[in-house]
Amino acid sequence: MSPGDRRRRGWRLATATAAAVTVTWGLPTVASSALATTSTTDANPTACANRVNNIPQKLVDCVTKDDLWAHMVKFQEIADANPGADGHPSRNSGEPGYKASADYVADVMRAAGYAVTLQEYKFHYFSFVGTPVLREDSPTPHSFELGKDFNPGPVVGSTTAKLQPARGIVVPATPAPSSASGCQASDFTGFVPGNIALVQRGTCTFVQKVANAEAAGASAAIIFNEGNPGRTSLFSGSLSGSEHIPVVFTTYALGTQLLGQYTPGSGPVLTIDVNAIDDPNRSDWNVIADSKGGDPNNILVVDAHLDAIYGAGMLDNASGSAAILDIAQQLRNTNTRNKLRFIWFGGEEVGLLGSDYYVRTLPADELAKIKLDLDADVLATPNYVAGVLDPKDGVNLFGRAPGTPMPPSIWGPSGIARDYGIDYLRSIGKNHILFSADGTDAFMFQQAGIPASGVLTGQDCCKLASDVALFGGYEGNFEGTVPGDDGGCVDNPFRWCDNLSNNDPEVLTWMSKTFANMVGHMAYDTQVFTSSQGSGGHVKGHTTPAKVTAAKVGTLKGAVDS
Repeated sequence: MSPGDRRRRGWRLATATAAAVTVTWGLPTVASSALATTSTTDANPTACANRVNNIPQKLVDCVTKDDLWAHMVKFQEIADANPGADGHPSRNSGEPGYKASADYVADVMRAAGYAVTLQEYKFHYFSFVGTPVLREDSPTPHSFELGKDFNPGPVVGSTTAKLQPARGIVVPATPAPSSASGCQASDFTGFVPGNIALVQRGTCTFVQKVANAEAAGASAAIIFNEGNPGRTSLFSGSLSGSEHIPVVFTTYALGTQLLGQYTPGSGPVLTIDVNAIDDPNRSDWNVIADSKGGDPNNILVVDAHLDAIYGAGMLDNASGSAAILDIAQQLRNTNTRNKLRFIWFGGEEVGLLGSDYYVRTLPADELAKIKLDLDADVLATPNYVAGVLDPKDGVNLFGRAPGTPMPPSIWGPSGIARDYGIDYLRSIGKNHILFSADGTDAFMFQQAGIPASGVLTGQDCCKLASDVALFGGYEGNFEGTVPGDDGGCVDNPFRWCDNLSNNDPEVLTWMSKTFANMVGHMAYDTQVFTSSQGSGGHVKGHTTPAKVTAAKVGTLKGAVDS
């Protein structure tokens, strides 16, 4: 999941370019969703390999932990075998590990009988080469820790030079922001060309601060956090892309430490060394797999993003990729009413690039055939929440503000798919929370007027007290160090810890089953797929818990809400 403007992208930048009648599974008509299809045990793997999973319960039963985890292990092996330019295991877009992941998915889907296409697009790729360095050479030799003490900006360069502070630094910091350090050319009066500029965050843009440092002849710039409440920790700042000197961002503590060591004319002496690859025309791919059967004028898109960020990307989002890959395999013998299109998108982590390209370049008449999108993004969070995407009432995972407004015409149809997820969660005793599609590939479909829902279990920080009341666990990190509040593994550069151990296989299993319940119903839906999609509200509201019965195979019980 890409958390929009909250994403810390210091080392990877990218640009990119009828009347509603429900007849579900041939069983009684319902207004929205039937009671969740549940089972107490998984189906026999041999039976699943050969049977037609033409009712939701069969499909849900065949989604098993062993199969899901086997795909997860494969994605980790791919990352391990394909280190990125930084030398660490990687499945990042534009790198060999991503292409190997795409090829693996394509091979599995072809073997399952789907028609597979690899859709290529171009994007602006940036990656550090090796490990960026910030080191004090004198008077106290010391190497500072990447990702803890400092983050590099995306500018290549190397220098060993004396440190010199710019004017305007306010230490100790005032309760409210007050520093304008480096914002004026006069802040560098008397600056010795070739020195490294020390600048405090505050007032003006980082671009202005660096431009003034460059004009004064600085060989590099260190920008430290301002020190006010909420502005003390490590951060990364945005630059213009036209800078010519290396830039590093540091904590307030490190900035004040270096300032305290400053002696005019003698230092301290520091080394900054940053190497990178900057490719404005790098190839990336979406993997698109169509079912052989189903109505080609009524298409259900089932998607997950395949790319990672900062390494193996096992929680975000090998977990979702594994879920839809397993669901597709379990439907290989099934001829659904609606055509199924499974898509693994690239470039999600650097700006929803793959889904944007797909939706933007698909001809209007082909786009109109897509009646619903279901998105699986982050499904195995250890300190989880059980989120279901909703374009009307969903809030953002980060900050819990209302989501980006979406066309009212998609609210009701999206709510039908949403309810199948909620029903299944309730049937296994799980609460739920409604999230917006912001930061997921479903966002692009919803903006194009296509109803969409999906599931997610949370990432980074921070899980709230209200979440703990609903789901248990701990406040703070969703993953990584739990309990903790350092932001987890997924979106923190230079930690490289979103590996298999960052995933809970039990959460992956029941959340994948939740998603399978949504897919299984919508693959045969006619209410959404043949309606005018004109509903301005949700079709079904969950004011009371759904009653769950142990339905026999082939039986689906439903209830109509007034």
